[in-house]
Amino acid sequence: MGHKVHPNGFRLGVSRTWNAKWYAGKGYTELLREDIAIRTLVTRRLANASVSQVEIERGINHVTVTVHTAKPGIVIGKGGANVEALRQQIGKLTTNKVKLEIKEIRQAELDAVLVAANIAQQLSRRIAFKKAMKQAVQRTMKAGAKGVKIAVAGRLGGAEMSRREWEKEGRIPLGTLRADISYGQIHAHTTYGRIGVKVWIYRGDIIPERQAPREPIAAGQVA
Repeated sequence: MGHKVHPNGFRLGVSRTWNAKWYAGKGYTELLREDIAIRTLVTRRLANASVSQVEIERGINHVTVTVHTAKPGIVIGKGGANVEALRQQIGKLTTNKVKLEIKEIRQAELDAVLVAANIAQQLSRRIAFKKAMKQAVQRTMKAGAKGVKIAVAGRLGGAEMSRREWEKEGRIPLGTLRADISYGQIHAHTTYGRIGVKVWIYRGDIIPERQAPREPIAAGQVA
């Protein structure tokens, strides 16, 4: 019972790619600590900018940090001042040259991390969890999702005993590798403790590109 697989890790190399693209031999632990420090800095500095994920790609002597956000205007700032300040702060964490890229998320309702963060903010403002979940499901389905599931767990509504509640609409094929499923998990910090919010959004299927079949080799020919 309950042998649940992480939706992102399950699809790595099939319909999803890695958030950190680099390889290291001996200096792996230092680079990993560097990655964690960069991600912590970005999420702390851009807490109000609806950041969904941070991708880090490393070359021989450079680091490319890609920030996926629904509010690129807040990230960039007036005349690009905020971006430059953030790039300089990231530069202090690493000895390599830093390149910072901003990618806009067109539909925030189809990004599970942003939907979960929105629900978590509402729970922190003491909005009823049932109302927050129902509204989020309706907005996501209206945006064109094929299915959505939201689960919240903790002392819901300030109850003495913690419990788990969920809301679901459409279908969520978690066992299908080609299914494009966005998954997000956020903690809501309330006065009566921490409430966990999980969101799964099914956005359709990703059909992998098939290679053209090779021509059969005639007898006597060299392959």
